[in-house]
Amino acid sequence: MSRDKVGTVDLDPKLFGVRVKPSVVHEVLVMQLASRRQGTAATKEKGDVSGGGKKPWKQKGTGRARVGSNRSPLWRGGGTIFGPHPRRYGYRLPGQKSRLALQGALSAKAAAGEVVVLDRLQVESAKTKTIAAMMKGLGLEERALVVVDQPSDALRRAARNHPLVGVLPLSSLNLYDVLRHRYLITTQDDLPRWSERWA
Repeated sequence: MSRDKVGTVDLDPKLFGVRVKPSVVHEVLVMQLASRRQGTAATKEKGDVSGGGKKPWKQKGTGRARVGSNRSPLWRGGGTIFGPHPRRYGYRLPGQKSRLALQGALSAKAAAGEVVVLDRLQVESAKTKTIAAMMKGLGLEERALVVVDQPSDALRRAARNHPLVGVLPLSSLNLYDVLRHRYLITTQDDLPRWSERWA
């Protein structure tokens, strides 16, 4: 955790040595962002607003345009024409494509030297200053994502208030969070599980 070199590890080429396909990465990222949308926007149409019911004036003989309700979209206080209604924006792509996009992003991180492997990650006290000291010791000044198989409660609580550090269990690793953070931090013991889960 102080950036001292204590050994070497081999990264799985099936996970960290894949050719990056920008079009696939973009497609999967757009899908993820669409799935995050709330889709709760709603408007009231002619039949939803209060009022109406009575025909404002008779159909013929007044010289005015015919009208059947004072809640027409043409009237003040009337309904909205073709307004948004609650909906789901999410959709799914084939799992193989999502996996390929994630592998490409991880490969790009590894090629850029932005994957940090620690011999062990010990967070004894759930205090933000513990994570801040780790970031300082590693010399990281940009966003970093800590990915371990089973994050401890102390690790989660220590990183919760740090503006640059996120924590994810390995099973929840996804393209959006990988691209959102500059560095990936993991441990030597967890590396084989990366391959088991995502290679």
